[in-house]
Amino acid sequence: MLTSVDTDLLRVLGDPLRLQIVTLLARESLCTTHLVEETGARQTNLSNHMKVLREAGVVETEPCGRWMYYHLKPEVMATLSGQFAELAAEAQQTAEAGRKRPC
Repeated sequence: MLTSVDTDLLRVLGDPLRLQIVTLLARESLCTTHLVEETGARQTNLSNHMKVLREAGVVETEPCGRWMYYHLKPEVMATLSGQFAELAAEAQQTAEAGRKRPC
């Protein structure tokens, strides 16, 4: 049974720019320059969002010369996906059983 969905992670991913970044990083590792080009965000704004994603454990960094590449941590997304899958399964069971709390 699902105990909870990681609400802190949902808040982190709830920002449209951060969700766009995560989507881009799911496809390939990118440096800050690439992310600025892809998102249209200013470099300072993007750096602040990357800090939030790093602190939440969603992305990892890899120095490459003078550049910093970002990688999405798939296990974090898999955990969140699993939490939602459990929630969906529980909702399905509730619907099939016709469970409802009386007023």
